[in-house]
Amino acid sequence: MESMIEALDVVGAAIVPSDLFGPITHDPAAQRAARRRFHRLSVLIHPDRVEPAYTARAATAFTHASDLYRRWQRATTITDAAPATVVDGRNGSYRLETLHARGSIADLHHATDSGGAGVVIKVPRSVVSTALIDAERAALTEIAASAEDGNDWLRAYFPQLIDHLTHADPVTGARRKVNVLDLLTTGFVTLAEVQAGYPDGLDPRDWVWMHRRLLRALAAAHRAGWVHTAVTADNVLIHPERHGVVLAGWSFATRPGTVPLATIPSRQDHYPPESSTDSPATPAWDVFMAHRLMLTMLSDTAPDRLRAFARGCLQPQPGLRPDAVDLLDEFDDLLDTLYGRRRFRPFTMPTTKGQ
Repeated sequence: MESMIEALDVVGAAIVPSDLFGPITHDPAAQRAARRRFHRLSVLIHPDRVEPAYTARAATAFTHASDLYRRWQRATTITDAAPATVVDGRNGSYRLETLHARGSIADLHHATDSGGAGVVIKVPRSVVSTALIDAERAALTEIAASAEDGNDWLRAYFPQLIDHLTHADPVTGARRKVNVLDLLTTGFVTLAEVQAGYPDGLDPRDWVWMHRRLLRALAAAHRAGWVHTAVTADNVLIHPERHGVVLAGWSFATRPGTVPLATIPSRQDHYPPESSTDSPATPAWDVFMAHRLMLTMLSDTAPDRLRAFARGCLQPQPGLRPDAVDLLDEFDDLLDTLYGRRRFRPFTMPTTKGQ
């Protein structure tokens, strides 16, 4: 069960009813679950039950949770959609819809702009994450600018920053920076989902096209003056049908020579040795993580030379790791040796096989 502090944080980060109580539905079981959820939250954050130091914050949170629950109930009995929550950015207004995913520092909401086009709204769960949202905005802006100089092909490897805005926390009043990104939810899956679908690992012939595109994304980011620092399975998006690869999760990005503002606690085994000594990040940081990821994704059928390639990029000393740009040619040479002439190899997630 959540603690009182965790419950206050969760309620404070909630914007639409589904953030707390799930999708709007007429299903009686889901409605009972939502009622239980509200009752648990009420016990945790009721101002009469918390420590005196938290009374004011709890009173605001309790009011906010009660309002969201009333809206959720009304939507399930009157209409199929909750009353719209609209946020205004610099470039337009956005109607928030369902919660798409919970990232390590932010929630991702489906939304539509005033023209009906789909976008994703990235809302940090805590005001202390503002600097991370700022970093993502700066990195994506500069990488996009680098794609304007005859390098339009780069755009396919990164999320597009559509807009940004400041959102006032309904519980604390604290102001949070919010990024509006292009819609990368239809047709895309994360490498974490791929890994779950293929628990014995990927056929190396499937992995190599993903890895080649990941290397191109890293090389482009490094040329633009950014280190991603969080190349994990959750932050790499795959479009199985189109063989698309997008490197997401730019909240942790930093300039080379700068100590990252944060790392992902649940992925510490994927980080390079220098991360544990508060050493400045370099492009070699990303090279390590990408090839650590490679070894976790490959099945036992992977050729020894492919695994040796990955291990060669895991040198303890950052200066001994190759650059992503140089690795592109080396990887192509290795693929030519292992597999010969390139052919398009269809890739499907297990749930779509046979359909």
